Amino acid sequence: MRPETPPESGFPVGAAFAKGLTVRMGQSHVHNYFEPLLERIERGDIDPSRIITHHMKLDEAPGAYRLFESREKKGIKIVLTP
Repeated sequence: MRPETPPESGFPVGAAFAKGLTVRMGQSHVHNYFEPLLERIERGDIDPSRIITHHMKLDEAPGAYRLFESREKKGIKIVLTP
């Protein structure tokens, strides 16, 4: 049984099907890549600012999670600071 595509995902399943597209997806093993990625960011090899959409205070974390889940204001990556 295949999982249904949530309507809020915005992915055009019908259009992809009609065009005969093949879509490949997967999840990353975050724990394997976290340390090397962080080192590259610290060295300046990678600039993550392109994907940071919001900066919020740590005490605003519940609202940040709601913003991220709702996708209403394009919350992609939110940086929380103390």
